[in-house]
Amino acid sequence: MTAYKPDKACHGYTLFTPMPGTDAYLIDMKGRVVHRWAMPYRPAAYGYLLGNGNLLYAGRTDKGPLKGGGTGGIVIEVDWEGNTLWEYEEPSLHHDFYRMPNGNTMVLGWEVTPKSVARRVRGGRPGTEHESGIWSDYFREVTPTGQLAWEWHAYEHLDPKEDPICPLENREEWGHANTCRVLSDGNVLTSFRRLNTVAIIDKVSGDFAWKWGAEELGHQHDPNPLENGNILIFDNGWHSLQGTSPRSRVLEVDPKTNEIRWTYETRPGWEFFSSYISGAQRLPNGNTLVCEGMTGRLFEVTLLGDIVWEYINPFFGDDERLGRVNTVFRAYRYDPDFSGFVGKDLDSRDYGWLNHLYNPA
Repeated sequence: MTAYKPDKACHGYTLFTPMPGTDAYLIDMKGRVVHRWAMPYRPAAYGYLLGNGNLLYAGRTDKGPLKGGGTGGIVIEVDWEGNTLWEYEEPSLHHDFYRMPNGNTMVLGWEVTPKSVARRVRGGRPGTEHESGIWSDYFREVTPTGQLAWEWHAYEHLDPKEDPICPLENREEWGHANTCRVLSDGNVLTSFRRLNTVAIIDKVSGDFAWKWGAEELGHQHDPNPLENGNILIFDNGWHSLQGTSPRSRVLEVDPKTNEIRWTYETRPGWEFFSSYISGAQRLPNGNTLVCEGMTGRLFEVTLLGDIVWEYINPFFGDDERLGRVNTVFRAYRYDPDFSGFVGKDLDSRDYGWLNHLYNPA
């Protein structure tokens, strides 16, 4: 813990999953661990709590076709004690997933783009295609028994000319989608990192109902809907056209007008910067919980940009690409009266040894 203003913060419990480890942690407002899940896999990205208190978590099996960021392979649902209740395994899964109200799960994965399409895809560094070609993304809705209920293929709807790969990125992937969020109307909100584009997919037609960001964003993550109809986005600011100084932003965008309604950023920009991963969550009191993923920094800001809570992930581990890191893909704050906490033990004294070691204050 590095900052806490109880009179201005939105109280609750924060869930995060350090990427180099295999544990998920729930902490209180003072940074004390109140619950921990020991998972059988490193996180492909993150986990989040379902309304019944179960943890839905994407694991990394290392069986996928690509070895870069977001590599997954399995989605697991475990109960409070860590017992596996459900799982769906597919080597090509990556980044994100979403449990739908009907009990199905939307997953995100990679597939090879047909050569007839791939040869027309613009952008990227010449000669950097994967040995299999250019990979693109798919979405699949699967039932609790693993049956396919719906699917969507990015290469059928992205435009090879109008949706070019960032010129500074390799051509092994066309989109590199990193978000899978099913909206209340059934449509799918996503983010194509290498295209600097966030989009809403019309689930009935498969067409894009909204696309935005190509001239504004820099390899963004985690677009998520707000109650007012706007979209909250973590703009990483990497390879951005908006400036040369490294800096990230959190943006609230009105999809009806494409106007930016709210921004959080710092001056100088490098005081808040994560070139990859990361996310943001709008809290009930209007504050925003921000995950600066590259540094493992979780913090809460007011609409005026004041930091009222801050926690640095103390759980470091070794990453084969990045070395010794404390990276966190996303984090979520849950109200004290969250339905999943009913009947659950949230006593930090159960983890006294852990809190003494990592949060002695």
